[in-house]
Amino acid sequence: MTPPSSPLDVLVVAAHPDDAEISVGGTILRCRANGQSVGVLDLTTGEPTPQGTEAIRAIETHAASQVLNLDWRHNLGLPNRRLENDLEARRALAGALRLTRPGIVLAPYWDDAHPDHVAASALCDAARFWAKLSRTDLPGEPYHPPRIYYYWSVHLRIHPSAKFVVDITPFIEDKMAAVRCYASQVLTSRSAAPPTLLDDIRDRARYWGWTIGAAYAEPFASREEIGIRDLRALQ
Repeated sequence: MTPPSSPLDVLVVAAHPDDAEISVGGTILRCRANGQSVGVLDLTTGEPTPQGTEAIRAIETHAASQVLNLDWRHNLGLPNRRLENDLEARRALAGALRLTRPGIVLAPYWDDAHPDHVAASALCDAARFWAKLSRTDLPGEPYHPPRIYYYWSVHLRIHPSAKFVVDITPFIEDKMAAVRCYASQVLTSRSAAPPTLLDDIRDRARYWGWTIGAAYAEPFASREEIGIRDLRALQ
């Protein structure tokens, strides 16, 4: 793995290519517009799928990364559909955290219909702890990402209570453009009749925007309390 040239402000950990774009694409774009460095670590290739191949997904991922203007992206190559929070996977992710040294980790929410997403969430928690350990054979120096927040996918039809919500109104079109890069996943006959998957993604962003008086937004959860230095940070 080639690490980024400097520590990342934000690292999005995703079970599959397209998870980051679908769930937090707008937040990524906002962070980049604010001058923050952002990387995405995909845990698996996401394949096999009915319309995709590893080669197709790699092309789609590159195109989406260009739209998002990412500073760094890597794929750990863990097994799709069989992702587990085991010692081998934990070691690989902990090593990546030590090499990228993010200030904020964005991880999948711990309750989801997709087993890979559930495993990825637990894996992020475990690897975050492991990354700080000394006297190990992990690459890099010990490091504990100070903050980890969780994002929702489109698989589980629940009504979550968010810890905070990010206004992505200026970035909704670029978010959707990044999602559309994954044509093998979102532009297929399975989702041709409205409301399509693309409709669902935009409508969810519209709903969360409504909750904070904005046009579009993305929600996040946190296991830990969130501190602010000034009430002016609240909107």
